Amino acid sequence: MKKILFISCIMFSFTSQLKAQEGFENILLADQADMNKLMEGYFSPAMEGFIHGINSGWYHTAKVHKKLGFDITIGFSGSWVPSEREVFSLAGLNSVSGATSAPTFTGDGTETSLTVTRTVSISDQSSPAFGQQETVSAPLTLPGGKKDDLPLGAVPAPAVQVAVGLPFKTEAIVRFVPKTSFGDDGGELNLFGIGLKKEITSWFGPMDKTPLHVSLLAAYTAMDVSYAIGDENTGEIIVQDGLASFDLSSFTVQAIASLNFPIINIYGGFGYSNGNANLNMSGTYQGNFNYNINGTQYTETLNLSTPDVDFSASGVSTTVGARLSLGFFKIFGSYTLQKFNTLNAGIAFSFR
Repeated sequence: MKKILFISCIMFSFTSQLKAQEGFENILLADQADMNKLMEGYFSPAMEGFIHGINSGWYHTAKVHKKLGFDITIGFSGSWVPSEREVFSLAGLNSVSGATSAPTFTGDGTETSLTVTRTVSISDQSSPAFGQQETVSAPLTLPGGKKDDLPLGAVPAPAVQVAVGLPFKTEAIVRFVPKTSFGDDGGELNLFGIGLKKEITSWFGPMDKTPLHVSLLAAYTAMDVSYAIGDENTGEIIVQDGLASFDLSSFTVQAIASLNFPIINIYGGFGYSNGNANLNMSGTYQGNFNYNINGTQYTETLNLSTPDVDFSASGVSTTVGARLSLGFFKIFGSYTLQKFNTLNAGIAFSFR
């Protein structure tokens, strides 16, 4: 089961695309303020989409299991980023010039060529400008987006979970992937989510004798992803022991209802979701900047700062979906209207 959970999460999660993206460390060449703006502008649509996606897919019926009944669900959630969020503005940057906009992570694959300019005190003792203030520059190439590599052009999120019936018409739902290594560069993934569903159909009197079921759901998810950035000894940026980490936490509360018939189940819900994510990088990063004195080019190597950027997403959502029941085997699909509209689909093996 551990292997199934791991493969499913990796296959349908955002982490493989984050890991596949190369070159975003070049953003470290910009000064601290511009670096954080560029990191936020480039990654925020993807992280917001992932938060909306991971808050989806927690249910495919409002009816809870009998005591110790359970189901295993393997699904896919994909959130579509609005077209206007596929690019971000480069206006207002102090140390970076060369373009007015660039693709975000969820945009097209076009790279953007920029120039970073800084004024620094020269520390190279072999330079005739040693100890003096000079304007130095370096090329900065922003990576293109990954839209063409995303499944259905949507930001994917894992939706693998186990639900178990508890007393008092309640149900516990768990998403769990233990800290697991992937790839050959020190990548690690750790995911934990827990939800509680309480059926309240009986609160409405004789309604509990009909196919209609009503429940309340609350769920929380935390995920950590980290992977190594390969060492670089040449070029504009020098990297040693680089590591990028994305930490995410999210929660959702929803009121859900379903009409449960022997073969077809119609379900839907209305709720609120919120989530936060953080990007940080560790390791040693240096940038090679050029300047000219009397027609001769010199290089100044600067220690580079690392980002600590926060992302957030929140909003109300409305979900409609249907499930086909073939005995204990279920096939389901739903669509959620929210800031980043989300499709959820998958299969479940349900008992009692």
